[in-house]
Amino acid sequence: MGSFSIWHWLVVLLVVLLLFGSGKISGLMGDLAKGIKSFKQNIKEDEKDASMAAESAPPAPGTGPAGSIPGPAGAQASATSQTTSRPAA
Repeated sequence: MGSFSIWHWLVVLLVVLLLFGSGKISGLMGDLAKGIKSFKQNIKEDEKDASMAAESAPPAPGTGPAGSIPGPAGAQASATSQTTSRPAA
């Protein structure tokens, strides 16, 4: 009851072709393809614009290379004391 046989699909296809005609369906498919191409083109342009804006924008104050970010003072002191208090093997 939930699945349709091939005959059901053929009848549906025949009704659609009679209602819209083959010329109108092919025109709709062509318009759909143009819309998809335009959408992809705009996405590529947006990504290109965003990357160009990121390259030309100056870095925010306080940001620098990843290695130059200081950690909390207590964490550095405890890490230093842990490494120096171990006996050498």
